[in-house]
Amino acid sequence: MEKDPDTIVEHDLFPFIRIYKSGRLERLLGTSVVPAGTDPVTGVISKDVQINPTTGVSARLYVPPHIPSHAKLPILVYFHGGGFVIETAASPTYHNYLNSLVSNARILVVSVEYRRAPEHPLPAAYDDCWEVLAWTASGSCPDEWVSVYADLGRVYLGGDSAGGNVTHHMAVKAASQGIKIKGLILCHPWFGGSGSIGSEPEDPVKKENSLKFWRFVYPATTGLDDMFMNPMAKEERMDSVYKCEKVLVAVAQKDGLRDRGKLYYDKLNEAVLSGKWDGRVEFYEAEGEDHVFYLHNSSCDKAGEMMQMVVSFID
Repeated sequence: MEKDPDTIVEHDLFPFIRIYKSGRLERLLGTSVVPAGTDPVTGVISKDVQINPTTGVSARLYVPPHIPSHAKLPILVYFHGGGFVIETAASPTYHNYLNSLVSNARILVVSVEYRRAPEHPLPAAYDDCWEVLAWTASGSCPDEWVSVYADLGRVYLGGDSAGGNVTHHMAVKAASQGIKIKGLILCHPWFGGSGSIGSEPEDPVKKENSLKFWRFVYPATTGLDDMFMNPMAKEERMDSVYKCEKVLVAVAQKDGLRDRGKLYYDKLNEAVLSGKWDGRVEFYEAEGEDHVFYLHNSSCDKAGEMMQMVVSFID
C-alpha cells in the first residue's frame, strides 16, 4: 500500500518549514498573528494598509499617541526577519517589539508585509520591500499618517536577520533611485559567503546546509557569494551604503551570524577611517546572547540595552 503523499516529507527545513510530497506546506514557527489597533500598554496606534492589491503586499503602520499639532516624526521602514519563509508584519513578535520601539523613540513605523518563499521565491520579497519603501518615501504617499506626520528628511531603514539583509539591499537601491536615507539599523543581519571567516566553522556539511536553505528561498541564486547573500561581493554596492549618514550594526556573541555582521561593520568603519565616507557607524554586541534574543526575551537587561541603542541612534 502506497504511503499518503500528504504525509511524506520532501523538504525538511527544521525549525522553519516542512514541505510534503503532495505539495502541502507546514510552517513550524511564526504563524500566529495579532490585529492592528491601539496597544493597551503603550497607547501606540497601528493600522494595516494595502499597497498593491494585485500582489497582496501591505504594511502595518504605527504612530505614537499624543502627537503634537504640526509635529514631524522620523520614519522607520521596517523589514521583519524569519529567513524569508516565516513570520509576518502581524506576528506578535514584531507587533510587540514595534509598539515598544515607537513608544520609546516617538517615530512613525512602516512595517512591510512582503511575500514569502517558497510560494514566492526571492527576489519577490526584495521587490515588495522596494515597492513599500518607494510608496513611503516618494513625497506623494496617499496615506494620511505618512503625509501628515512623516519627516521625509529623516527616513530610516531597519530589520533583523533576513530583514537586516533586506535593509542593506534597499539602501543600495534607494541610492540608485535618488531616495535619501538617513540611517540604517541592521540587527543580527543574515549575510554569508562561500569562505569561512572569524569563528565560522570550516565544516563543509554546514556550508552545504546554508547553501541548501539559500537556494530554497532563492532558486536562481549563483551561490553564497551572490550579491544578495554576500554584501562584499560587489564593491560598488557597498559604496551605495555611504550615501547614508549613519549605520547601526547589532550582533549577538553566540549567534552564528555574528562574524558576518562584524565584517559589515568593519567594512564601514574602514571607510570612515580612510576618509572614503564621512558618515558614522555604530556597533553593539550583546555578550552571552544568541540570534534575535531581544525579540523573544524583551524584558532582559540586554534587550533593554539594545532598545536604548536603537532609540538613541534615531534622531
